Amino acid sequence: MRNISRISASVALALAVACGVAQAEDRHAARGAPGAGHPSHWQFDGRFHHDHYYPARGYVTGALPGGSVSVAFGGHPYYFRSGVWFRPVGARFVVVAPPFGIVVPFLPGAYASLWIGGAPYYYANGVYYAPAPVGGYTVVAPPPGADTAQVQPPAPPAKAPPDPIIYPRNGQTAAQTEADRQECNRWATTQPSPMADASVFQRAIAACMDGRGYTVR
Repeated sequence: MRNISRISASVALALAVACGVAQAEDRHAARGAPGAGHPSHWQFDGRFHHDHYYPARGYVTGALPGGSVSVAFGGHPYYFRSGVWFRPVGARFVVVAPPFGIVVPFLPGAYASLWIGGAPYYYANGVYYAPAPVGGYTVVAPPPGADTAQVQPPAPPAKAPPDPIIYPRNGQTAAQTEADRQECNRWATTQPSPMADASVFQRAIAACMDGRGYTVR
């Protein structure tokens, strides 16, 4: 009984830490004025009046923020959270520029809507996104005319729903819970319907986690 209590406490602590990391990552993308008390590795993005902070490219962290979306591209894993892209380097993760052509199921929580050459684009943290043909959003090169693009009022493309709460029904450890979540995350990005709708994406993850012995709310 004591062992079960220890495991439950460890899982709860790990999930709380993960939520804290996610909140910290969201603060990386927080709105604010340049130099307004942010750590030195944050950079201010004022392009198109976006006016948010992000960790600089090349910044290395020991853990991914909770809720990071795993996307494979070109045989390499990438992770995406709140407009910030990561690649694993050994046991750590480095902030990188995403490759052109990679697709995510939803846009960052904060972005600037643009209209360039008669087509919609979305901008955040130095990255341009365009609607993907099969759903989701593709990272694209800066389109011709981006320097003089007009900022549009935010359109209603699908955004990420709130991070779900995951409870291990079978006493899985925090490490196993995170490993299963990332596996389900990767599986969800391979499904056409979830990539076209953020809410379906989260439901796909929930179904996968339920099959692995977790309750998701």
